[in-house]
Amino acid sequence: MRKRFEQQLTIGQLPIEETFINPKSKNAIDELLAALKEIYCNKEYNERIFRILERHIKKDKKATGRRGMDLWVIFVLAQLRLCLNISYEMLHNLANNHQTLRHLMGVERAFGYERIAFEYQNIYDNVSALSDELVKELNAVILEFGHRQVFKKKEATALRLKTDSFVVESNVHFPTDYNLLWDSARKCLDQVSKFLAKYSDIEGWRKIANWRGEMKGLMRELGKASSSGGKGKHDRVEHAAKKYLTKAKALVKKLSEELPNFPVNDTIDLAVILTLEYFMALVDKHVDLVERRILKGEKIPHAEKLFSVFETYTEWVKKGKLHPNVELGKKLAITTDQYDLIVDYKLMHETQDRDIILEVADRLLSRYNISSWSFDKGFWNKDNKPILELEIPKVIMPKLGKRTKAQEAEESSRPFKRLKNKHSAIESNINELEHRGLDRCPDRGIHHYSRYIGLAVCAYNLKKIGRQILKKEREELKRLAHQPSQAA
Repeated sequence: MRKRFEQQLTIGQLPIEETFINPKSKNAIDELLAALKEIYCNKEYNERIFRILERHIKKDKKATGRRGMDLWVIFVLAQLRLCLNISYEMLHNLANNHQTLRHLMGVERAFGYERIAFEYQNIYDNVSALSDELVKELNAVILEFGHRQVFKKKEATALRLKTDSFVVESNVHFPTDYNLLWDSARKCLDQVSKFLAKYSDIEGWRKIANWRGEMKGLMRELGKASSSGGKGKHDRVEHAAKKYLTKAKALVKKLSEELPNFPVNDTIDLAVILTLEYFMALVDKHVDLVERRILKGEKIPHAEKLFSVFETYTEWVKKGKLHPNVELGKKLAITTDQYDLIVDYKLMHETQDRDIILEVADRLLSRYNISSWSFDKGFWNKDNKPILELEIPKVIMPKLGKRTKAQEAEESSRPFKRLKNKHSAIESNINELEHRGLDRCPDRGIHHYSRYIGLAVCAYNLKKIGRQILKKEREELKRLAHQPSQAA
């Protein structure tokens, strides 16, 4: 059973709407809390936020049973984690010790009354339960709130958009075929260890620690030979690879022989068997890749490569930059408006910038009136710009490659240059997003990776909205401070 928030205040409990946030503060946490408080106190948007949370989190669950974490607390903690780019450990600490945050969550009580405390696992289980679909719906409401209630955007006001992409890195190490072979082998041995811990009568694995130690040692030996120089390097690498592959093939043979002997008495055993078979296939794959690349001298096609045996969605992204020249993750395209709010984001799956523009345009043109839209050269192709110009008065999309005289004249005009120069503002938006957690995603799996990105976008927008709220409050305080002198 979950509630939106504690509606019936107990003795000593402090009301959420009375949370004091210092308007002079420019701290990220105060900017976030200012936006959250404003949404909470606005009846229309408060209701819309809670309807979304109830529809997704309370779906197919009975309204009885033990009390669960309040929806408002889940929403606040999820945004706080990404706004500050902190771990669950730090989030747990703040939830129990940050007075303003606890007041806004509705769990703070006056001195002398029983204190509400959160357990780490309770926070982790509830915050990680949010879905990507839920987050997208929340972001749409937050955007509308920011435009209408804070930045006071009129219905007829057209947006001036900017779009760019960057890489959100996965939480993976730098991949080579031989260290991915070790990752696969050690996970196979981990699954065997689970059976050995559960069933004491399984024979044949007395030296499992020796298997692990030798495989790791041979992987390091090959890595050291590959990274070193000097005379005879090729022979040393080849010799180390042969020893490593011989041991890996022996492990696969032993696993194949022993697999039928592992008991399957429950669903946990079945899950371990399936995981073992999955990593055995990866061992075979990387044995083949190491053999072909080092011993046979083949160049492995990019399509055959895997960049993580855990985060299998990871892509090898080259964006033509010097630092870093390669990034491991996925590209994320964001579109910001003149208020620096992110109005759209798109996670790209093995696609290029130019391939997503028309899809993004269809989505945005159905919701907004757009007066201008700027891109960099990576979004250009011969069809994108003419199609966008049918609906948008000013499309700033520099030509990739050699330009015609007409294109040169257009790109050297003052209106084009002015909007092109303003496009660089999106780089600061991307930099701030990376400080909101989108430099590297610590969560595992593509589902959690997508949700993490959505929460970061929400937290970014809320922080921008909160900054504007506090700015207005500072201006009002300044105005009131000068009133007596003006009267005199």
